[in-house]
Amino acid sequence: MTTFDERENAFESKFAHDEEMQFKATARASKLLGLWAAELQGLTGDAADAYAKTVVVANFEKAGHEDVIRKIADDVGGKADADVIRAKFQALLPEAKAQLIDET
Repeated sequence: MTTFDERENAFESKFAHDEEMQFKATARASKLLGLWAAELQGLTGDAADAYAKTVVVANFEKAGHEDVIRKIADDVGGKADADVIRAKFQALLPEAKAQLIDET
């Protein structure tokens, strides 16, 4: 195997790892956002955890996280609009990444 092939494999491996980490971070941020939305709805304990799981599942409906934003906006009613929910998601993303790093 040539040095070029080794570099190519290393770049491919790094890309795959980065994509996997981004996927996990987005899923974790969706879960954290779901827990936040559950709190807005007055849900606690197992009910909050179950709701957060529905938010994570909603994230797989379409590409991007707008499906999550719509779901939460519909579920919380007037307690948070789409812009507030988007901002909260963006704020939770670094926390989700930090949690994943701490777990490894």
